[in-house]
Amino acid sequence: MAGHSKFKNIMHRKGAQDKKRAASFSKLSREITVAAKMGMPDVDMNPRLRAAVIAARAQSMPKDNIQRAIDKASKGDGENYEEVRYEGYGPGGVALIVEALTDNRNRTATNVRTAFAKNGGNLGASGAVSHGFERLGLIEYPASAGDEDKVLEAAIEAGADDVESDMGDGDENPGSHHIWVAVDALHGVARELEKALGEATAVKLAWRPSLKTEVDADNAATLLKLIDVLDDDDDVQTVWGNYEIPDDVMEKLG
Repeated sequence: MAGHSKFKNIMHRKGAQDKKRAASFSKLSREITVAAKMGMPDVDMNPRLRAAVIAARAQSMPKDNIQRAIDKASKGDGENYEEVRYEGYGPGGVALIVEALTDNRNRTATNVRTAFAKNGGNLGASGAVSHGFERLGLIEYPASAGDEDKVLEAAIEAGADDVESDMGDGDENPGSHHIWVAVDALHGVARELEKALGEATAVKLAWRPSLKTEVDADNAATLLKLIDVLDDDDDVQTVWGNYEIPDDVMEKLG
């Protein structure tokens, strides 16, 4: 569930894949339920719910799980989750934004603060780093959706603002297209792109860094550990950062 500033930076290996998968399904279910509670429990009438369901499908979440999460909202079952954002600095002065859905602000704040403190970072006040990011809509497609020219043409026709393509270099980095749009145009552009490229793997609000911070070998491992710890927290939905780790550093980290 983490969103990072360079595609290859996402590809570092993580253990306990079954546990990660279960945690991912839990977070996806939480977002689906919240989205359905905030609007109508109908994907055609509720853009946020549609985006949540698209994300769940992209992670191969079973249809029954998706429907149960929607039904929770319809029946008024389950906890009432609150959206919370935390901002801080990681190793090497990297700016991080952590988005969470929580039913206990004190628990989540303590966990996030501890993660930063134990992994070379420090949590800041609200607004400490978000001024260095743009709030935009992000639509993601796999590289298999088309070559750079095809995706760029479709994005322009649909009204997107920018496209970043990484065509990949193998199974460990299969590549992807990131299509950036204005927040209020997100779902309209996504629907137009679907006609040309098929269903996206993600349609969401994102934080795009205005400037990136290159991370050296001394700080990269600790930074990735911090992001892993945050990702592992049940309440944390997404971690955004302005970091860029050079390929040679990533290769050393394995």
